[in-house]
Amino acid sequence: MSPLVQGVHIEERNCPFCGKSIPSKLYNCPHCREAIPNVKVSSGFSSAEGSKKFQRGLLYMLMAGVIYYFTSSSSPWQSPIPIPSFVNQYLTPLLFLGGAGMALYGLVIKMRS
Repeated sequence: MSPLVQGVHIEERNCPFCGKSIPSKLYNCPHCREAIPNVKVSSGFSSAEGSKKFQRGLLYMLMAGVIYYFTSSSSPWQSPIPIPSFVNQYLTPLLFLGGAGMALYGLVIKMRS
C-alpha cells in the first residue's frame, strides 16, 4: 500500500539489501546507504536478431532448392556418388519448411521489437 503524503500517493519498493521500504524514485537506500541498481526489462529479442533469423531462414530455403535441383533427375549435372531417393522425398522438403519457419519467426521477432 502506498502512503499518502500531502494527498499524493508515493510508490514504494523494498530495498534489495536491507529489505526496508523506500520510495521508488530513490537510487540510494536512506537506511543502509547502498546504491540500488536500476534494472530495465527488455523484450528479450532485438530487431537485429530477427533480421539474422530471417536471413538464415531464406538461406536454408535457397539451399534446399539448390539441393533439390542438383539431386533430381532433371539436372544436367550428374553426381559422382549415388544420392538416395529419400533425400529428395523427405530431407530436402524438411530443410525448406524449416527455413520457411525460421524466416517467419524472424519476421515475428522483427515486428515485435
